[in-house]
Amino acid sequence: MEQQAIWAIGIFLVIYALIISEKIHRTILAMIGAILMITLGIVDQDTAIHHIDFNTLGLLVGMMIIVGITSKTGLFKYIALKAAKVSKGKPKRIMIALAVITAVSSAFLDNVTTVLLMVPVTLSITRQLRINPLPFLITQIIASNVGGTATLIGDPPNIMIGSAVKELTFVSFISNLAPIAIIILVAYLPIFLWMFGKKIQSTPELQQRIMEMDERTMITDRKLLYKCLTVLGLTIIGFFLHQLVHLESATVALAGAFLLLLITGEHMLEEALQHVEWTTLFFFIGLFVLVSGLVETGVIAKLAEQAIELTGGDPLMTSMLILWLSAIASAFLDNIPFVATMIPMIQDMGTMGITNLEPLWWSLALGACLGGNGTLVGASANLIVAGLAGKEGYPISFMKYLKIGFPLMILSIVLSSIYLYVRYLM
Repeated sequence: MEQQAIWAIGIFLVIYALIISEKIHRTILAMIGAILMITLGIVDQDTAIHHIDFNTLGLLVGMMIIVGITSKTGLFKYIALKAAKVSKGKPKRIMIALAVITAVSSAFLDNVTTVLLMVPVTLSITRQLRINPLPFLITQIIASNVGGTATLIGDPPNIMIGSAVKELTFVSFISNLAPIAIIILVAYLPIFLWMFGKKIQSTPELQQRIMEMDERTMITDRKLLYKCLTVLGLTIIGFFLHQLVHLESATVALAGAFLLLLITGEHMLEEALQHVEWTTLFFFIGLFVLVSGLVETGVIAKLAEQAIELTGGDPLMTSMLILWLSAIASAFLDNIPFVATMIPMIQDMGTMGITNLEPLWWSLALGACLGGNGTLVGASANLIVAGLAGKEGYPISFMKYLKIGFPLMILSIVLSSIYLYVRYLM
């Protein structure tokens, strides 16, 4: 193996190990890794910039701005309180209702944004009912990752796959992944009730207090709400049509974001840009350059070759290998760097005799998104919920979550295996 490839592997593994250790912020590490790849001559700057996926970055920025402005209207507080009242203030029903709302919202907003909006509302409702919020928060973590699996914009791994493979449109993500996401969510709901039902008991008096709250007071700015809903609706329609009108999903998201800024006034601009998670964006940039070192030195192509040798190029075996490997790896590692490594590997498989790559892409999407439910460090949404819960005095420990999340993740991957086999590989 040539010297450059050894350096690329060494840098990648050291940075990856440090990211997992969580001793230094992952964005700093990814950017240092990227700079090392360039300064050591493994990739030149022009090649590195070529590997940065600006479609992924643009899509994230656009959606962050739209959701950031929408959150100021109180819409999400309104929806959560309305769901609690429709549930007659009964904790079990509220838990299920909030899990379903989280899943649906995660499909169209992205799961990190959804949990940031849902957790404060959930804590408020459980405070009123004087019950432990952890069952609610854990079910929302799991539901957010399942819901995020269903669409192109729901979870960062899907954004990355959709951006790398132009034939996979917003509609194809929904038609291929939403059915299995719905099946998994429906399978989870009775399990949630069985696991947590007895732990969330409240009194009729406290339930009545929820019923007496007026959800309409949660809407703080009706004029802004109408503008946000209009633009959000137009943006989602744009995602459905982006292939027909020959526009990338990033163009659609950024058009929506800046249309909303145009009609809400420039006083919103500074605040909207504060809602953009710059640390996440720079993490992506560093990661793309880090992986470019492995691509340019031929390391990824070699891995793809070995995977095909292992499975004999059989589509069923290769799909199952990618699904289970992605799920187990994404449970213990952050799924974003893992997917960034896997995308060029699957692309190389296409040049090595596997003619139909589509089942492999869906296997990667399902494994990476659903694998995030396995442990507390499996997805960004999990860590955000744990952080917010800890601040309120309800810490979620790694082992406490593992006992619930890992078996549920394995169940979802078993269901996904059956789905992939029946739909694509029979």
